[in-house]
Amino acid sequence: MSVVYLVRHGQASFGRSDYDRLSPLGEQQSARLGTALAERGVKPDLVVSGAMNRHLRTAELALDAAGLSARVETDAGFNEFDHDQIVLAHKPAYKHRAVMLADLARTRQPARAFQEMFEQATRRWVAGDGTYAESFATFCERADAAVRRTAEGVGKGQTALVFTSAGPIAAVVSRLLTGTDDLWLKLNPVAVNTAVTKIVSGRRGLTVVSVNDHSHLEGTDLLSYR
Repeated sequence: MSVVYLVRHGQASFGRSDYDRLSPLGEQQSARLGTALAERGVKPDLVVSGAMNRHLRTAELALDAAGLSARVETDAGFNEFDHDQIVLAHKPAYKHRAVMLADLARTRQPARAFQEMFEQATRRWVAGDGTYAESFATFCERADAAVRRTAEGVGKGQTALVFTSAGPIAAVVSRLLTGTDDLWLKLNPVAVNTAVTKIVSGRRGLTVVSVNDHSHLEGTDLLSYR
């Protein structure tokens, strides 16, 4: 059998104008992940990253900390969904970032308020309530196709390491466990930054072995979900 590890990126820059950058905490998480991969003896034959900056930077830091010099192949199939578009479909006034920040600030718990609003917006997207450039079903098909491409790219007994986001990982896991996308809404919000999901590929096809493993962060102050 071959193995595909799906890694969620380190914490991005919530509340900043450019979300698609690792925060200082995200950089620490990525380096800790790399150390853990080395400790586990993970030596990938194939390294794949989504095309987003937070994916590529997580890969760079983790591979460096692991002492690996592998070439990173980019596959945009592992990119996250367009969260800005999904928020705007739910709250059109938020096309003005200052309006959103002011609304969140009034709650006195902006991070929590954003999370609640974002979950409402994603539920609308999943239900198909609104107009989107990429539907939820198309997004899930994209993620599924990407992981299958990766699995086909490694031979028997080989390992692939993929750097991606919570959304694609949740889509892949939901389809492999249930044959549907029904688990996505439950899996996506609880994804831990730099958590690892393990999938094996063999005669039975793709099988989920473990989900959202973040043991490398336990006992530290590096754990984060957003």
